Amino acid sequence: MAIADGMRDLAHQIETATDSIKTLWPEKPRVGMILGSGLGGLADNIEDGVSIDYATIPHFPRSTALGHQGRLVCGQLAKTPIVAMQGRFHRYEGYAIHEITLPVRVMRALGMEVLIVSNAAGGINPYFSAGDVMIIQDHINFLGQLPATENSGTASLPRCHAKTDIYDPHLIDMAQTVARRANFRVHAGVYVAQRGPNYETRAEYRYLRRIGADAVGMSTAPEALVAAEAGARVLGLSAITNVCLPDALGETTGAGVVETAARAAKKMEQLVLGILISLAESAGNRENGS
Repeated sequence: MAIADGMRDLAHQIETATDSIKTLWPEKPRVGMILGSGLGGLADNIEDGVSIDYATIPHFPRSTALGHQGRLVCGQLAKTPIVAMQGRFHRYEGYAIHEITLPVRVMRALGMEVLIVSNAAGGINPYFSAGDVMIIQDHINFLGQLPATENSGTASLPRCHAKTDIYDPHLIDMAQTVARRANFRVHAGVYVAQRGPNYETRAEYRYLRRIGADAVGMSTAPEALVAAEAGARVLGLSAITNVCLPDALGETTGAGVVETAARAAKKMEQLVLGILISLAESAGNRENGS
């Protein structure tokens, strides 16, 4: 299929999914969230909203990963209209990048201005501990495919992605300020996205650390890239679920990752709520002209 035809089909999918959501929740979200493994509990705090199973939204994939509920929760959190994904989609589930990133495009079409994307990740930086939170400053994308852009050229030669500063520095500063006020430490570093589904070998951990990675997972990069290119501000947060020291590797299991992510979720919740409050305050200041 030519890229132009593919983009027209994608535009139709976005419109159909967006209209379906609007029939159940007609508000305009300011913030979108993608909640990764073990972190979906934050959506339980959303008030005055609706929960929509992915299976009922046209063209949405199905979430099959451990710890991903597979529903869209729309409502109010910290007096902010929000739409949250409880569960995401991965390359290792068999999905193409355009399917993984479709919900981000839909959230943007609904009106999302800020995307907060979270994940569970293995810590490669030796100064990290299980249960820590890392703010993503940048990423390395090893997923093997990039999402199509709305500005694609011909079928044989699509244009390059122009967005390089994906993670918003002001949101990063805001998250660090919230953590300091809450009296807990956060790290800032580089996230590397691998296709998976596997945990890396000792040699792979050494390689990833050598090229500049601080944490490794199997998601986030495509969603963040699409959101930034669409004009949304992006904040990425990683819950460090295990420490990947190549000379002292312990056993890592999916259940253990989810359990540790749930422990880190308390810090993540404090960060997200603090950021939402700060965003609401800054919006109020702009409206008042201060």
